[in-house]
Amino acid sequence: MRGRPLLYTQYEDEQALLPSMTRKVMVAVLFAVALTIPFQLIPGLDFLASSGWLILLNRALIFAIGALGLNILVGLAGQVSLGHAFFMGVGAYAAVYLGGEASGSQIGLGLPIWIWLPAAGIAAALVGIIVAPTSVRVRGLYLAIVTLGLVFIGEHIFRNWSSLAGPAELGRVWPALEFRFWKEETALIDFDSDGVWFGIELLKEAKIFFLMLVLAALFTVLAKNLARTRIGRSFAAIRDRDIAAEVMGVADAKAKTQAFAISSFYAGIAGALLASVVGRLPPEQWSLFLSVQFVAIVLIGGAGTVAGVLLGSFFVVLLPRLVENLSGVLAHSAEGDGWFQPIADFFVARSTDDFGLVFLGADGPGLTTDQLNAVLYGLLIALFLIFEPLGLFGIWIRIRNYWKGWPFTY
Repeated sequence: MRGRPLLYTQYEDEQALLPSMTRKVMVAVLFAVALTIPFQLIPGLDFLASSGWLILLNRALIFAIGALGLNILVGLAGQVSLGHAFFMGVGAYAAVYLGGEASGSQIGLGLPIWIWLPAAGIAAALVGIIVAPTSVRVRGLYLAIVTLGLVFIGEHIFRNWSSLAGPAELGRVWPALEFRFWKEETALIDFDSDGVWFGIELLKEAKIFFLMLVLAALFTVLAKNLARTRIGRSFAAIRDRDIAAEVMGVADAKAKTQAFAISSFYAGIAGALLASVVGRLPPEQWSLFLSVQFVAIVLIGGAGTVAGVLLGSFFVVLLPRLVENLSGVLAHSAEGDGWFQPIADFFVARSTDDFGLVFLGADGPGLTTDQLNAVLYGLLIALFLIFEPLGLFGIWIRIRNYWKGWPFTY
């Protein structure tokens, strides 16, 4: 069997989380490399240990948790949703009510993280269960419009509920990532400040990175395992042909409610983590653009695939930083005299009187980097839907199959 890695003789082997030795080795290596990032042990990756890059990696891991939840609803169960930001906001404000400190007109109970973090997911799941019956009555574009309405409703409620969300455009302070048994003065484990762990001086971003890495790995395993269960198979049956699935005994309303609840739970956890890591978020943060980002993650990474969602999360989160760095390189090249100077000068505007597709300042000709990122999200979604529906995961499959068949072309 050693020369035939895709030959399975037992159903248990085929349905394993990592059915081949190659996948087991790759996952172990990637996880080991990730653990070494804050320690700068691998040449060429030492720049990732800086505070700026660790902040981006932490954000990518949090987005991966939220995107895994949306993938369960959209990729696995086939239910269109544009309201993911609303459920993240519900989880975030449940967390700040339970874990935040009361001050002035703002409410909070000051409970420890082992209470407010799971409760954030549960609160979002309960709201998802309330919303789920609409998915039984509508589908497709109509379901997308219903969930889109949730974003605007939630944004209005959050903006006007100042005792919970804080002032508009300012927000309030979220509970810190500190582990306490109850309300002791000194935290047992403090992730929110620089300190020494096991004799090694670590930035707070490095501590948060380890926490987010463990949580992302946990939720990845749960999402991967869900597809193998009876519930996950009922989601896939509803996605492929809901009427036929109901005829075969799958409870359509129950399955869709479960999908909304599980997806909302992931969103609530991601929203609470995102707000706690950032520290202060205004109510306007939970907007339609945030939902579009998660839709972009699922579609660009590969809907229905866990590995694709992880790839899409890092791609979408790191894309603005890559665009910013590339714009800086083009701006530097535009000031030179080399053969690349005319091309760089066409893309980058160096002053308000200059022409260019991108302007690095706040106001001038061309697009700002934020506007360019928004354009790229829409462009990448359209291109992947047309040319590669499986997204980045589909590209990886093509590369893998090419090398498996090399040197043969058939």
